[in-house]
Amino acid sequence: MDMSQPPGEAHRPDADGRAAIEISRVSKQFHDGEGGVVEAIRSTSLDIAEGDFVAIVGPSGCGKSTLLNMLGGFDSPSSGQILVDGKAIAGPDIQRGMVFQDYALFPWLSVLDNVTFGLKKSHSRSEARDEAMKWLELVGLKDFARKQPKHLSGGMKQRVAIARTFATDPRVILMDEPFGALDALTRRFLQQQLLKIWREHRKTVVFITHSVQEAVYLANRVVIMTARPGRIKLDEKIELAHPRKVTDPAFRDTEARIFEALDEELAKTFSLETSDGHAD
Repeated sequence: MDMSQPPGEAHRPDADGRAAIEISRVSKQFHDGEGGVVEAIRSTSLDIAEGDFVAIVGPSGCGKSTLLNMLGGFDSPSSGQILVDGKAIAGPDIQRGMVFQDYALFPWLSVLDNVTFGLKKSHSRSEARDEAMKWLELVGLKDFARKQPKHLSGGMKQRVAIARTFATDPRVILMDEPFGALDALTRRFLQQQLLKIWREHRKTVVFITHSVQEAVYLANRVVIMTARPGRIKLDEKIELAHPRKVTDPAFRDTEARIFEALDEELAKTFSLETSDGHAD
């Protein structure tokens, strides 16, 4: 763990790692509806190399999802800039795929049609179907291709969402607590599926989570954000070999270090919520 970087900034990637994402002194403010302004993120900088799996953790309300929405092009910074492959984000783009916590599937479409939806402009009908079926097989849902989402469990719906996102072959995958609402067994299965896909296809992944254990289990970097206004507090490189076991002493030591870094920020969050009534 490195504590030498200035507040709000994380280390640049190594010299041989090309930055796929450059977040430069980004701040974000919102109007609170009562004539005031809430500062969600303050002067935050973070570079992410191509192929990195970066998990972002922090206390409730620290701006994790706000940062991800700006990376996805669904919102824009109040100041600073975000570059992907050297270009400023101008809005949502197929090269930045988003996996939401609530699946965001079209309920009237079949599983297959949900996955082919983003492929129609770039693939023929048969090509789109073949690509979609390939990804449905990878996530274990090939036999459910003709079903509608209402017939699927929460874990199965999330697998469809993952297949749909990866099928479009984006450069960057953005995931906003995608497994947060799932039971422990389903969550672990999907974590393993995600790691398998990431190792095989080596996409750049930015993963938001409230779970320190999940962050250490999945990522090769864990970024810790401060209490609101969110900044980068620490950037921890995770050098544990895969497959990782949560019972291994090295895993537990890493998890404990991150929890220790979060303790002060959690205390600040509770103090903020008590003083101004704002919460996540």
